[in-house]
Amino acid sequence: MSVVTESPRGNCVLGGINAVLGAIDKICPIYHSGPGCCMQTSAGEAGLSGGRSPHFLSGVSLPSTNMLEREVVFGGVDKLRSTIEGAVEIIDADAYFVLTGCTAGIIGDDIKSVTAEFLERGIKVYPIETPGFAGDSYLGYEAAFKALLTYIVEDNLPKQENLVNLFGIMPYHDPFWAGNLEELTRILRKLGLKVNTFFTEHQGIEAIRTSSSAALNIIVNPWLLKGAAEEYEERFKVPTLRIPGLPIGATDTSTFVRRVGEALKLDQALIDSVIAEEEEYVYNFLETAIGALSWKRFAVVADANTAVGVTRFLANDYSFTPIITIVTDPVFRDGDKERISDQILKLEYANPPKLIFETDQYKITKALEEYEEITLLIGSTNEREIAMKMEIQCSVIAYPITDRLIFNRTYAGYRGSLTFVEDLFDNL
Repeated sequence: MSVVTESPRGNCVLGGINAVLGAIDKICPIYHSGPGCCMQTSAGEAGLSGGRSPHFLSGVSLPSTNMLEREVVFGGVDKLRSTIEGAVEIIDADAYFVLTGCTAGIIGDDIKSVTAEFLERGIKVYPIETPGFAGDSYLGYEAAFKALLTYIVEDNLPKQENLVNLFGIMPYHDPFWAGNLEELTRILRKLGLKVNTFFTEHQGIEAIRTSSSAALNIIVNPWLLKGAAEEYEERFKVPTLRIPGLPIGATDTSTFVRRVGEALKLDQALIDSVIAEEEEYVYNFLETAIGALSWKRFAVVADANTAVGVTRFLANDYSFTPIITIVTDPVFRDGDKERISDQILKLEYANPPKLIFETDQYKITKALEEYEEITLLIGSTNEREIAMKMEIQCSVIAYPITDRLIFNRTYAGYRGSLTFVEDLFDNL
């Protein structure tokens, strides 16, 4: 029996891969797919993520074989070969990745043999054989890093004791990805660390290639990149620290700093100094706005990373009352669900909210309508209509976002929490 999901929050796996590659400086995706896939997958991720598009290549500017009936019948490897030739001639990229759409996946075109021809000529063209029907954007994030580990990350590099890799914040699928990575990088640098985010400050192939020399992988996400973490550990002896949700506000961000410090055995005096300085900065502002926001009963509808961070910040740091939290990720592993549940249900200063894992917009709407006491709804553009119907305040901060322009705005960390409070006031 088929299952229909209303307004799914994401794209096909091809969209997730494209979002990752599009955020890496000077990477060129080459689509081996039907007409329109490159534009639709760009529109489905970047187009619903706060108004920005990839700065190097996106949409209709992406090279594509545009497979039609002829390629379905006779195969499309010849057209792929000529498309790669054209892309290499016109686009000055550091690497090219061939992505297979549903059409190529169904007919079974051998893209590895084609990319191997170019590699033999010294041209960096790599295959990613994951057709769109194989899964969603989250699988695309995983598949992209699997390909980077297979083809780009280098073995036997000397260790850099102050280098960390920062993972878990998905480009475009988290509309605030650039700002979130920038704020966490700012904090980590105060600890004397060098940070690979792969997606900010024009980091590119070189940062990926040398990521095996890191002293620690920091995954800021409760469930993504389990396979990549294991591969870094087994191949490169890089251990992983998983932060089970986006740290927002002084409480969770200070915990984040302490956990990183413990994992890397950093000087305790340095850790305490950074925390004291950052907390003083945040509380100095917050104490000047006591009473500016009245007490709220809130609901959150967001991906797991955002849902954990927002629920914990508003309940633990800001004394609002959580009513219901809806996690929209398609989380299937029991251990991952338990990790997310622990973060949302075990709060310090509030009774736990009702927790639901749901991707279907119809069911999300019905669940929210059961709670008339909600006065603040935090979610995506999809939830704005619900808030208008319930006549309550709405703050749009989760994917998909089609009614805001977002550059490097952030709600993460110490300083991002101040921006979050400002935005809540603006939406009163």
